[in-house]
Amino acid sequence: MSHPRRSPDDHYVTDTSELQLEIELILCKHLPTNPESPPPLQRNQHLQFLVKNLVQGFPSRYISQDASQPWLLFWTLQGFSVLGVALDPDNKQKAIDTIMTWQHPDGGFGGGPGQQAHLLPTYAAVCALAIVGRPGPRGGWDQIDREKMYEFFMSLKQPDGSFLVSHDAEVDVRGIYCLLVVAHLLDILTPDLLDGTPAFVASCQTYEGGFSCASQPYFSAEADESTILLDAIRPPLGEAHGGYTFCALASWIMLQPYLKLRGRSEPQPFVNYSKLMRWLVLLQGNEIELGGFRGRTNKLVDGCYSWWVGGCFALLASQGIGGGYGRDVERAAEAQDEGEWDDVDESVWSKSWLQGYILCAGQHPSGGLRDKPPKPADSYHTLYCLVGLSAAQHNVYLSPARRAHVAAQWRSPSGYANEELRKTSFLEVLSWAEEEGGSHVLGGSANRVNATHPIFTLTMTHTEAFMSHFYRQAISRSK
Repeated sequence: MSHPRRSPDDHYVTDTSELQLEIELILCKHLPTNPESPPPLQRNQHLQFLVKNLVQGFPSRYISQDASQPWLLFWTLQGFSVLGVALDPDNKQKAIDTIMTWQHPDGGFGGGPGQQAHLLPTYAAVCALAIVGRPGPRGGWDQIDREKMYEFFMSLKQPDGSFLVSHDAEVDVRGIYCLLVVAHLLDILTPDLLDGTPAFVASCQTYEGGFSCASQPYFSAEADESTILLDAIRPPLGEAHGGYTFCALASWIMLQPYLKLRGRSEPQPFVNYSKLMRWLVLLQGNEIELGGFRGRTNKLVDGCYSWWVGGCFALLASQGIGGGYGRDVERAAEAQDEGEWDDVDESVWSKSWLQGYILCAGQHPSGGLRDKPPKPADSYHTLYCLVGLSAAQHNVYLSPARRAHVAAQWRSPSGYANEELRKTSFLEVLSWAEEEGGSHVLGGSANRVNATHPIFTLTMTHTEAFMSHFYRQAISRSK
């Protein structure tokens, strides 16, 4: 079999082009003989990798991750979930008890016992509880201090609508994503919390189309030494990056119910979807890179961007941008009646190529998944390769039928403020559904993993159970 053509370097050799050539030569060794028959998903080896980390503890090199203990547990637990495995009751309880030692007395969760509360480990801890927790004593769910959580969030809010990731720390759009996910999951959304945040998120979009970590607020100095925030001058800080872009785009999607309820009385922030789509599409590697994704322009492909970039396409499709995503059976039937093709692949990126990259290059022979060969496996890449594989296998989309089903069962308890925002946000995030018969699993059903909620990076089942508890709803899953 002839090797694919290598990436052009314009006949100008640099350190970057030499590294790119080195990686391409390595990846060539992992090209499958038959693209339709890649190596199987080594499910048992990956499960053993996760079990070893959970039961025996992480290797010594993870000492540097002491402030990321919630993340290490979340990556492990969600890895089990994507592979379709649940923990036994004893290990679930151990996980719950461990997570609750990270809760800060003033709200939020820290990176370990006694550590300062921070938005990123707060997301990881709450999502881990969504997986292993339950209502009732020692179940974790009812031991989350939601009132102090909200106070912690508001204490981080800045005049431009952004949030610090922790007290006396920096602004980062990843922290905003983590905050919005937790606020949605725990039913603590308010207009005060969200005020100004859509404009800030939109201001992080760069000239390339992707998003940077933050934008620079500009203030005008007044004669009385006060300051006025200027909306017009907000240049993004740094270059567009796949991780920042997923977090910004998912945040933007979560903020849509608030923007619609706010109405058009105020200036509406704007995200350029066309530039974003173009940038995302160009991040997918070519044939010699096995179709993996890179996280920035002119960088190397990396397995984790299977989710951070590959997961963005379902989010854009929910806004009517791009194609290749599902629709309700009733709508599909109507389309066929009108003479439209229902089987046209409108996708703007190659899902089969991405699945091939993960199966051929992402799997470590000893278990776990990785950035790319010859790197070792780690918990972070194991999860984000697996959920990237999920995004490439399943068509998960905003279903009008599912939304109508959830809306018909909504009950409005008395005594709740911001009821319309609560209801609309709940309906939106639980309207995501997997298209029936829409899965395309490269290598056969043995390679199938569970579908993933495009916003929360949880399974659909865990998302619905967790939110139904905090919103005091009882929603069936018949649609």
